[in-house]
Amino acid sequence: MAVLHATTMKPTKLELLTAWLPRQSWYEGGAATPELATSGGFRLDDPAGEVGIEIMVVTDTSGPEPVVYLVPMGYRGAESADIPAEGLIGTSEHGVLGTRWIFDGTYDPVVTAQLRALLDGVAVPQHQRESGRTEPTVVVEGAVPADGSEVRINRVLLPVDSAGEPRDTTGTQDGHSAPARLVAGWTGPDGTAVRGVFATAVRG
Repeated sequence: MAVLHATTMKPTKLELLTAWLPRQSWYEGGAATPELATSGGFRLDDPAGEVGIEIMVVTDTSGPEPVVYLVPMGYRGAESADIPAEGLIGTSEHGVLGTRWIFDGTYDPVVTAQLRALLDGVAVPQHQRESGRTEPTVVVEGAVPADGSEVRINRVLLPVDSAGEPRDTTGTQDGHSAPARLVAGWTGPDGTAVRGVFATAVRG
């Protein structure tokens, strides 16, 4: 299991995301500068021990209604020839590990492979902030298609009700009918616990 260091990052992940999010096509804040808070997430282990993997939930409260974004991230000790320039969120100085290159996980092959492994029931979700602790609230529902599938990330998260269906059908979350889906939770701006569909495995 990955070791989490109690240290600083400059700039912080939220500072990097504040600059990065408005440049993304799925950002819903218009011209507004995001006002972000970490709302939840979990980690995955890289079997090779080279890439830090965090599946991070952030809430933007800059608009009339809060918007919840899912940002998978890969933390690396150097640039990667396998990841295009547009996949870089930014660099940060880690108090223990030095310069870290932080990539959008949808471009990072290690992150996407571990998300697929999680949907396949192979990878085990880890606690976001504590080393050596799993995260049992992250669950996979349904079965991954046997004859090839791709993992689709829901960038804008919507809550699901007690029956597991989205409370609102607007936005980007369209995977609730897929054969397999990754369901996890976050904390709303009012402190309530919320769950939603983070990713789905669909036929390619």
